[in-house]
Amino acid sequence: MTYNVALNFEDGVTRMIEVDEDELVTDAAFRQKINIPMDCRDGVCGTCKCHCEEGEYELEFYMDEAMTEDEAEQRFVLTCQMTVQSDCVLAVPASSAVCKAAPQPVEGAVTRVEALSETSFGLTVALDRPVSFLPGQYVNITVPGTDLHRSYSFSSRPGADEATFLIRNIPNGRMSSYLAGATSGDRVTLTGPMGAFYLRPVERPQLWLAGGTGLAPFLSMLEQVAQNGCDQPVTLYYAVTRGADLVELDRVRDLAASIGNVTVITILAAEDEDHDRKGFVTDHVSADDLNGGDVDVYLCGPPPMVEAVRTHFTNLGTNPANFYFEKFNPTETPAVAA
Repeated sequence: MTYNVALNFEDGVTRMIEVDEDELVTDAAFRQKINIPMDCRDGVCGTCKCHCEEGEYELEFYMDEAMTEDEAEQRFVLTCQMTVQSDCVLAVPASSAVCKAAPQPVEGAVTRVEALSETSFGLTVALDRPVSFLPGQYVNITVPGTDLHRSYSFSSRPGADEATFLIRNIPNGRMSSYLAGATSGDRVTLTGPMGAFYLRPVERPQLWLAGGTGLAPFLSMLEQVAQNGCDQPVTLYYAVTRGADLVELDRVRDLAASIGNVTVITILAAEDEDHDRKGFVTDHVSADDLNGGDVDVYLCGPPPMVEAVRTHFTNLGTNPANFYFEKFNPTETPAVAA
């Protein structure tokens, strides 16, 4: 049996490797030309110590000088002594460059561009090979006809033959200008995956906050949860300016219905709109949503939204068990997820 192991490097790059049953993780990585830092190979030095964020595994021999019992209880591992029993996610305390694990490019062809609203496009790319990633992560996409790239979160599930993206329409933006006149069959290059914003194991109630096209990673997360199942409640707040900006809402609701324990709440900021909930996310997220702190919060939106939510949690006097966020700027900056 073969398992997929995600290696998350400290510079935000993720590489997926295949690990055979009874194969040591360091051996599998080396076989696939990735050098996890390592000196002894015997569980003695601790150089290959990583943190297992998800998955089941076994450890063979290691000395206390290399890893303490407390570290083992916190799911630190020595990859030179680690065999996996399921798909796993490992945090590697080194850069991808040091480990010779640069982001991998994959080619694809544009198959569909849809103007979802005046403020957003939907992009679909048929991939030359499926891309493994963690739901919530992003890739750099080349702008056809230029040497530029822009970064976008996947809105599709990992490993699909087609990748989809939700992209903000920025007036005179290079990608937006291309999408406005895109031709089916145009070739693009996707490089990644990257990013520390991804869905962790769902072990407690979830509070997901999406601002505008920050919905994209949550679509990918919903696809994953729909596929794997979930016994924890998920509350998704989807905040935009106007009703027309509530794109992909049918897809969100269909996924929520298939999962069964997802509550979707929409918010409009425009004062002249007729809607049940008006204002901003911070006007509606309550202490009840934080479940006394026993909640994982995921937030993807512009920097002011992230800072406002952090301040709001402080004012409520409750800190979530985990708070993961992705800030994005609706600008021509080429290295921000949107």
